Amino acid sequence: MKIGIFTDSYRPYTSGVVRSIDTFTSELTRMGHEIYIFAPNYPNCSREKHVFRFPSVPAPTNRDFTLAVPFSLRLKPIINQWQPDIIHVHSPFLLGRVGARYAHKMGIPLVFTFHTLYDQYVHYVPFARSITRELTRRFCRDFCNRCDLVVAPTAIIEEHLKRMGVRSKIKVIPTGINLEEFARGDRNWLRKKYGIGVQEKILLFVGRLGQEKNIGFLISAFADLLGEFQALKLVLVGGGPEKLNLQRMTAQLGIEKHVIFTDTLNRTEVINCYHGADLFVFSSKTETQGLVLAEAKAAGLPVVALKAFGTCEMVRDGEDGFLTPENKELFIEKIKMLITDDDLHQKMASRARENAQLLSSRQAALNLIGEYHALLGKRQFLTGST
Repeated sequence: MKIGIFTDSYRPYTSGVVRSIDTFTSELTRMGHEIYIFAPNYPNCSREKHVFRFPSVPAPTNRDFTLAVPFSLRLKPIINQWQPDIIHVHSPFLLGRVGARYAHKMGIPLVFTFHTLYDQYVHYVPFARSITRELTRRFCRDFCNRCDLVVAPTAIIEEHLKRMGVRSKIKVIPTGINLEEFARGDRNWLRKKYGIGVQEKILLFVGRLGQEKNIGFLISAFADLLGEFQALKLVLVGGGPEKLNLQRMTAQLGIEKHVIFTDTLNRTEVINCYHGADLFVFSSKTETQGLVLAEAKAAGLPVVALKAFGTCEMVRDGEDGFLTPENKELFIEKIKMLITDDDLHQKMASRARENAQLLSSRQAALNLIGEYHALLGKRQFLTGST
């Protein structure tokens, strides 16, 4: 099968969307399917086979991110020559709309993965945010209703889409993880790299440093926790537009020596961080899934996270971690339980590894291919082709 992927973000940019695309692409390619990715260009991008790059400009609110110019004279000849069987878009905006246009023009199925609660990101718009939020919801709903299938990472997001007024077929298919990749890692790398003492407990966050991740809550809770436990480090893995503000916050709280900003790391280094930490902490309230939670569990890390949207389905409260409301005292209480009770920590770490097995990337890819085949079969039946 030939699958055309249209996305507004791709390597070298790092995000959950990019990770999802890479994971599914790897598994589907291994199964013998052919993938062609249509994505923005970035400075110093290396040429890759079956990756089409659109001319792009830096995003005004995030200089690490580029916005594709959704037009290219080279595009039409490539698509017409390659002849995809299905088009799968990962954004309802710039390149997602280009992909949708070609799917309708060619009479092939259009699939959209709803990765992001887009209306929760209006803080990147400098004006009329309440209006922008409502317009964004309507825009997303209308785009979903143009699709043959909408993929939701979790059942909670499926219900959210239905409440928005999405009438298209919705299928829950989480992004899986490569379990072999997380089966091993260097447990000493993180401590050696950043000079963390063996007696210190490491709380780990992995993700983009953006407002939507609510990392200020995490830092504030950590500062209070330090009042009782000094032998702690908070490691924030990732880059993003909020980094300087968060660094200022740690300085104002007087905890900068206890908080480590690693910036963007390569894949092996990120996996080493998971294996070298003691606990994964997560304060985002806007996740449709929270892939990093599954990765943490696969490495044997218990999780303490805020109970919100997709996070609720990634953590089994009281079994492989804890979910709390956005209440700093409750959040701190659960962290204290896991850093002081070795038996509880070991029990939850073991269950985390077990539960992560349910999120195999191969099984997720098989589920997606099954949906592709169903769409193609339906299209052939309706058109009377064989």
